[in-house]
Amino acid sequence: MTGPDEVYATLNARLPYHAGASVAGLAGMPVSLSESWLPAQIELAGRMYRCTDRAVLGVLWWYSASSMLLAPVAESVVVAGVALDPRRVTLYSHVDGRLPAARSDAVCTDVSDALEAVLSAFVASVSGVTGARARTLWAIATDSLGNRVLWAGGSPEVALSLAGGVAELPTPRFVSVNGRDYVRRGSCCLVYEATDVPKCVSCPRRHPADRLARLRAL
Repeated sequence: MTGPDEVYATLNARLPYHAGASVAGLAGMPVSLSESWLPAQIELAGRMYRCTDRAVLGVLWWYSASSMLLAPVAESVVVAGVALDPRRVTLYSHVDGRLPAARSDAVCTDVSDALEAVLSAFVASVSGVTGARARTLWAIATDSLGNRVLWAGGSPEVALSLAGGVAELPTPRFVSVNGRDYVRRGSCCLVYEATDVPKCVSCPRRHPADRLARLRAL
């Protein structure tokens, strides 16, 4: 069976800017220990965004963290045809709390079970620590999975296949604009509520016609 070293060799050759390409100078946080380090991460997010609304912070943090958490499995499936285990991911953090990297030290064949286990644990923890709604966090996870698959060069079908085995994940949605696939997001990161940054181009809280026009202009 192909191991993680072989998978990362393939990623290094075919997708040089993958999520685990560089972890130098970063602090590793195994997802298996997330209950112990999650509260501190939320506090750092509050300082970064200068926000005191715990539910908003939970959404903001999870929007970034879920993208990194799901990157190894999405990238490995698309590029190497082998799934890195999301339960064995280590997230890597800057001192300010940003999460720029993630690596897994194992592969798995039970991808649906692995995604179910790690996402369920995180959704419960983030919701418990911040008060963010579980339904919102699951929607964010779906959008993160879809985006990571597309960013790795995969198709909507790959994202649908990965998400399909996890009952709580909403079905990923996509839209094709100018011949390119985008995630039709069902979740909002709420960054515009915590900062003076405007809504994202693909924000589901934009009017559909406005969102489509902005995607066409990219």
